[in-house]
Amino acid sequence: MNINKAISYPFEDKQWISKLGLGAVIGMIPILNFAWSGYLVGILRNVVSGAAEPLPNWDNFEKKFMDGLILFAAGLVYGLPILLVVCLPLGIMSVSGALAGSGDFQDIGNILGGVGGVLGLCLGGLFIVYGLFLSIVYPAILVIFAREGTFASCFKFREVIDLISKNAGNFFTAWGVSLVAALGVGFIAGIVGGVLGWIPCVGWVVALVASMGSTVYATAVYAHLFGQFGAEAIV
Repeated sequence: MNINKAISYPFEDKQWISKLGLGAVIGMIPILNFAWSGYLVGILRNVVSGAAEPLPNWDNFEKKFMDGLILFAAGLVYGLPILLVVCLPLGIMSVSGALAGSGDFQDIGNILGGVGGVLGLCLGGLFIVYGLFLSIVYPAILVIFAREGTFASCFKFREVIDLISKNAGNFFTAWGVSLVAALGVGFIAGIVGGVLGWIPCVGWVVALVASMGSTVYATAVYAHLFGQFGAEAIV
């Protein structure tokens, strides 16, 4: 796996400013930003196919948007357990609050409040574990989706596990490097944003641009790393 290539490749494209700049703008617009997710899929596909310039052009926008929309819909499905984790203790504590305000049911309300609090703590731990699990399996899901391009391909659990287990070395190298890159770029962007934040108006705008630019760059590195993984993976 060529880590240096993943980090430097965006700047080797003569049109990298316009391609990533447009991506940053699109990424800030709700709904329309689905296309940026689709753009990342395009990077991954280009790396797998060995394209000389992995950054796609912004043509065929509808395809990019639909790919991003499919990934968003799949993300909602995977997010249902998290929704349950959040809503269940909140629901119990809401009921307990209502009962605690009534003299006849105050004791029951207090008990439910305690149950909701304990349940919230326990499920909070599961929330963290599940979130970590998703961060690990998502790149494998992305690789399979880039290959097949269907909503159903996001739920091929057996293939996801096989893809990770048979190529664990490359997979966790890509995962770890992408995490470090995101943290590093985010740290630098945070410092730049903090300094520019002291400059009214112009500084705020530049800080926002720097923040979005860092996000776009970090995710482009992520897509390239897992494109390399997909190209080398044993299926």
